[in-house]
Amino acid sequence: YADPPLALRAASRWHLRCVDDLRGPLGPLPPTLAIASVHARGDGYVATSPDVPDRTAAEALRGARIFVARSEFPAPGADEFYWADLTGMTVANRAGVVLGNVVGLLDNGAQSILRVEPLASGAKELLIPFVSVYVDSGDPAARRIAVDWQADY
Repeated sequence: YADPPLALRAASRWHLRCVDDLRGPLGPLPPTLAIASVHARGDGYVATSPDVPDRTAAEALRGARIFVARSEFPAPGADEFYWADLTGMTVANRAGVVLGNVVGLLDNGAQSILRVEPLASGAKELLIPFVSVYVDSGDPAARRIAVDWQADY
């Protein structure tokens, strides 16, 4: 869930999971791969690993989900956030009214959208575009996002 996939390209180890419980067509997948290089090819990426000796072994990894340790993520730039860091943050509007907590994000192609679960039981989930027009600031240390939004939008 990274665009651009800087963490994936920078990581020295990939942790693998397959949809069907770590089993590829040729048997168990290795849970972790050492990564020697990663480069763009077509609409994807090609990686090399000393743990994958040949094309057949590489094809057995097809479809595996790749995870990267947080410690290997590049530092985000100014006003940049990793989605994983936003999840769980408290969202409050300019009047100081707490609207709820971030439970996830969506990507509609044009922008990311915060999914905010209201604190009030039975209230509808808020969908707030994660753009500067509506998001005033994000403070990862305080676990808080300030927005120009109301609970009834």
